[in-house]
Amino acid sequence: MRILLIEDDESLCRTIAFQLGQEGFQVDVSREGEEGLLCIRQQIHDLILLDRMLPKMDGLEVLRIIRREGIATPVIFLTALGQVGDRTLGLNAGADDYMVKPFAFEELLARIRSVLRRPPHLTSGNALSFGDVTYEPESLTLRREGDYTVLSKRLGDLLELFLRNPGQTLPRQTILLRVWGMDTEVEDGNLDNYTYFLRRSLRKVGSRLQLTTLRGIGYRMEDPT
Repeated sequence: MRILLIEDDESLCRTIAFQLGQEGFQVDVSREGEEGLLCIRQQIHDLILLDRMLPKMDGLEVLRIIRREGIATPVIFLTALGQVGDRTLGLNAGADDYMVKPFAFEELLARIRSVLRRPPHLTSGNALSFGDVTYEPESLTLRREGDYTVLSKRLGDLLELFLRNPGQTLPRQTILLRVWGMDTEVEDGNLDNYTYFLRRSLRKVGSRLQLTTLRGIGYRMEDPT
């Protein structure tokens, strides 16, 4: 899971990023609104932690812009503004949750997990299902009925990305950023190799799912039934 933290308090950024990293999350940090908006538009994150009061562009405006642009990435506001009117304004603008500073990390973690459980394709526990397959990220196991295969970590991350976005066309650059990361140098051909391996893994368990190539654009996972 990849989280974008947009917060101008350097000490708080370091603390939250470290604690989330200890819980297994990948965390990218932005310190201002305009830069944070550019990061959000890459659509490589599973969740956004957004400060309300930011330099250059405040968090409320950032949220309004991304919702107008159709970006549905979950957002949790982190702010010192805790009046009922402030909460209502943030939630009506499209926030999924609202936390008032100071807060305990344990509560933030619980709120994050609650928001991330909301997509309808999540099944019990942490398993993901689409079509005729189920994938268990913790054990890297892909299952279909009685058949299963264990994937590599990178291949599992690629499959998880497609299962969280079923039927959607994912641009090549988005996939590379989500699976390999923003700061990792990777050859474009690596993606083609991994999609080949993923197709082979789906065939191995007898799945009907199709990983469709859209030349010059990206890939889409589809259930043909």
